[in-house]
Amino acid sequence: QVQLVESGGGLVQAGGSLRLSCAASGSIFSIKPMGWYRQAPGKLRELVADISSGGSTNYAASVKGRFTISRDNAKNMVALQMNSLKPEDTAVYYCNFLPPPLGSWGQGTQVTVSS
Repeated sequence: QVQLVESGGGLVQAGGSLRLSCAASGSIFSIKPMGWYRQAPGKLRELVADISSGGSTNYAASVKGRFTISRDNAKNMVALQMNSLKPEDTAVYYCNFLPPPLGSWGQGTQVTVSS
């Protein structure tokens, strides 16, 4: 059973930056695509960025050009660099596999962007 632990969230002003990290356990991490998801109050969880085992990336239109996802397979880690943050980026951010196994969500990490 793979475990995922997110960290790095916080409170920042609009235009600021944060770097989120996700530490994973398990022997199959290196062959699985990974994603960063977020959920704002009253809204559904959405995928904002994903990365394949080989490093190919995709981004939601709302974050493209501002966020960068990366992974280090040797260390079982995935990161999300968030620049030029906007108040609408405020959400709880989660990392998970793509697609996410049912019931696999952790606590996530809160990102709050003030205006």
